[in-house]
Amino acid sequence: MRLVISEKNIAARRIAEILAVGQPTADKVYSTPVYRFRRDGEDWVSVGLKGHIMEVDFPEEWESQGLKKWTLESLPTLVGAPVLKLPKERGIIQSLRNLAKKADAVIIATDYDREGELIGADARDIVREQNPDVPVSRVRFSAITKDEIERAFAEADTVSEALAEAGETRQDIDLIWGAVMTRYLTLAHQKITRRPFGDVLSAGRVQTPTLKLIVDREKERDAFVPEDYWVVKATFSQKGEEFGATHATDRFTSEADAQAAVAATQSADSGVVTEVKRTRRTVNPPAPFNTTSLMAAAASEGLTPARTMRIAESLYMSGYISYPRVDNTVYPPSLDLKAILHALDRVPVYHEHVTKLLKKGTLTATRGKKETTDHPPIHPTGPADPEKLGGPEWKVYNLVARRFLATLSDPAVIEATRVDIDVNGQGFVARGDVVVSAGFRAIYPYGLKKEERLPAMAEGDRPDFLGAQLDAKQTQPPARYSAGKLIQEMERLGLGTKATRHDIIQNLYDRKYVANEPIEPTCKGRTVIEALTKYAERITTPEMTQRLEEEMDAIAGGRDSRENVVGHSRKLLADVIETVLPIAQEVGELLKSATDEDAKVGTCPESGHDLLIKFSPKNRTYFVGCAGYPECSVTYPLPRNAKFASVDEVCEVCGTPQVKVLQFKRKPQIMCLSPTCPTKRGPDIMIAKGGCPTGDGGDLVVEYSAVGKRYVRCTNYEQCKTSYPLPQQGDIEPTEERCECGAPVVIVHTRKGPWKICVDPECPLKAEHKKPVRRTGGKKRAPRKK
Repeated sequence: MRLVISEKNIAARRIAEILAVGQPTADKVYSTPVYRFRRDGEDWVSVGLKGHIMEVDFPEEWESQGLKKWTLESLPTLVGAPVLKLPKERGIIQSLRNLAKKADAVIIATDYDREGELIGADARDIVREQNPDVPVSRVRFSAITKDEIERAFAEADTVSEALAEAGETRQDIDLIWGAVMTRYLTLAHQKITRRPFGDVLSAGRVQTPTLKLIVDREKERDAFVPEDYWVVKATFSQKGEEFGATHATDRFTSEADAQAAVAATQSADSGVVTEVKRTRRTVNPPAPFNTTSLMAAAASEGLTPARTMRIAESLYMSGYISYPRVDNTVYPPSLDLKAILHALDRVPVYHEHVTKLLKKGTLTATRGKKETTDHPPIHPTGPADPEKLGGPEWKVYNLVARRFLATLSDPAVIEATRVDIDVNGQGFVARGDVVVSAGFRAIYPYGLKKEERLPAMAEGDRPDFLGAQLDAKQTQPPARYSAGKLIQEMERLGLGTKATRHDIIQNLYDRKYVANEPIEPTCKGRTVIEALTKYAERITTPEMTQRLEEEMDAIAGGRDSRENVVGHSRKLLADVIETVLPIAQEVGELLKSATDEDAKVGTCPESGHDLLIKFSPKNRTYFVGCAGYPECSVTYPLPRNAKFASVDEVCEVCGTPQVKVLQFKRKPQIMCLSPTCPTKRGPDIMIAKGGCPTGDGGDLVVEYSAVGKRYVRCTNYEQCKTSYPLPQQGDIEPTEERCECGAPVVIVHTRKGPWKICVDPECPLKAEHKKPVRRTGGKKRAPRKK
C-alpha cells in the first residue's frame, strides 16, 4: 500500500480524487478520515493531518499549570531550559502509526514551505518509528490541480532536512521568547495587583516590534500640531454644465488674504479661460500577487489579513487558486498563461476580457521586484462559480482572478486636463481626468478614482461664474496604519514571514493591545511598548528580529545550524531578562495603570470612583466593578461569551454608563449597565395565560435578565420554579399550541423565516418541533422593539 500524507483533510481528499482510477472511497482509521483508491495496479491511502501534529514545549517541571508556578526568579533558568517535541494531535498520530505498519511506500505531500517541510518531517519520523525501512519520498506542488499533482508525483524528491530544521528553529525561538517575556510582563503586573488576572500580557520577538510601529505612529499623531489654512473654491457653468475650480493659491495661510480673494470676485458674473492644458499619462498594470500584496488589496475590500489567509487557504485546497503563501512576484516561464486564460473563459464575467487577451497572440506579463523559485505568484488555477462560493470566498477569488488578468493586460491611458480661469484678477484652476484607453482598468477596477470630466473649453471662453466660498481647514496628522499598510511595512522591515504576519496582527487584537481599523493602540499596548522601550529597547526594534530571520534563512540554505541560531537567540534573551528583572516593580505599576485606563467604562454613581471591566477568576466571567472596592461594592453583570469595550456616552434613558458588547456572529451592541433600565426590556408578551404546566394557575410570560437576555417564566416562579430559555435573535410570536411534553410552542421570526419551536430545551421532541412555518395570514407577530 502507498500512503500519501497531506497537511489537511481537504487536501488529502482532493489529491485522492485527482490520482484515483475511478472514485476514492472515504473511510476512517480510528477517528481520522482517510481516502482509499487504486492507481497503477496498487492500493493507495490518502490521509490528512491537522497542520502540526507535534509541538514544542518545556519539560514537565517547566509547564505552566496556572500562575502559581510562574515566578520572576525562575525566568533566567527558563531562558536556558531544554525544549522537547511532544504529541499535539494524538488521534492522528495513532492513525498514522497504524497506517505506517501496512505501508510499502510513503509520500509526503505537505505544503512546500518551512512549516510544511517540518510537518512532513515530523510525519515521516512517526512513520519510521513503526516501519523503519519504508521508503519515504517528498512531492512539491503549487496548486492542487490535476496537471500540477500529476507532475509533482512524477518528480518525487526527498524531504529537505535543512528546510525542516529552519522551521523547527523558528518554533524553538518563538516558544522561548514568548514564554519568558509573557511570564515577565504578567508577573510584573501581578506583583502590583496582588491578585490573579484575566488577560495574560504577552510579548514576542515579532509581535513586540510590530506593536511598536503602531505605538510610534500614534505618538507622531499626538505630537502633531495642526496648522490652520483656508481654501477658496468656485463654481462655474459652461453652456449649462456646472464644474468646480480651486483658487490658484492652493492654501491660504492667512484668513484675511483668503477673504480678500473671495471679496474680489463678488461683482463678477463670468470668468475668462486663460489657458487649457491637456497631458496624457500611462498607468502600468500591477505586478502579480504575492501574499503581502494580496492581503493589502483584500484589506481595502474590508477583509482582515487573518480572514483573507483563511479564505485563500480554503480556495487553494479546493483547487481554485495557487499556493497562497509566497514571496514571488514573477511568473515562471513554466506557467501556462494561456491555459489559465482558457479556464477563466468559463467564468462568464471574465469572458469578454479573456477573449481580448487571447486575440493578442503573445502574452507579456508584468514583473514585480521579488523573484523566487519555490512557488509562482498567486493566480487562479480553475474556474469558480459565484453562486457556489460564499460572498467572502468569491471576493478573494475574484480579486485573484482579476489581478491575474490585469497582469497580462495593456497599460491604461489617462488624459488630464487643466483649465486656468481668471475672475477679476483672481486665478482659479479646474482639473479633470478622463480614461482614454482603459487597458487593465477594464478588468481590475480596484482603488480607482472616479472620472472627473470637464466641459469642452478653449482659451478665451467666458464660463458663467456662480460664486466662490471659503473653507477653513487644518493640516492632518500622519494616518494610522490600516491592516494592509501594516502588513506591507512589516514586510519592508523583515518582521515575520509571509505565513505569520497576519497572525501577528490578529494576536495584537486578541491581546487587546490594539483596537479598531485603522489600527489604534490601547493604553495597555502603549504602556507595554513604553516599558520595554525604556528598560529593554532591543526587543522592540526590528533589527534583532531581522538578524534572526537571516540566520534561519541560512539554516534553510545549509549555511548555519539550529543549535547555533537557537543558542544565539537564548543569549539575546538572557541579556534582556538580566536588564528587566530588577525593575519589575516599576514595569508592573505602569502596566496596572494602563490596564485600568483601558478598562474604564464610566463613573460609579455611589462613590465617584472609576467603573472598571474586571475578571472574576472564580466564576471565569467578566463584570463591571467599582475601582473603590472594597470600600464600594457596586457591581454590574456582563453577558457571558463576549468581549467588551467602553463607550463615551451614558444611557439616554437612565443616565447609567454603557458598554459595547461584541459577540461572535452578532452585530456589536451598546448595552446599558443598569439591570433595571427600560432598554433591557423587549415587548411584553403573554405566552400562555394560566398555562404553567405545573397547574398552579400562573401565567407564562416573557421576562428579561439584567443583561437583556429573554426567557419564559411563570408569574408564580417563586413557588413553581418554571422557567424556559428563549432564542435571543428574532421576534417571538405566541401560539395556543402545546407540545406533547406540556410546554408551550412559539414561533420565532428570523431572517431565514419563521420557525415553530417548543420552548423546553429538554423536550424529547425538540428536533421534530423546530420546523419552518408557512404563513397564510392570521395573527400578527409581536412587534420588534425599537
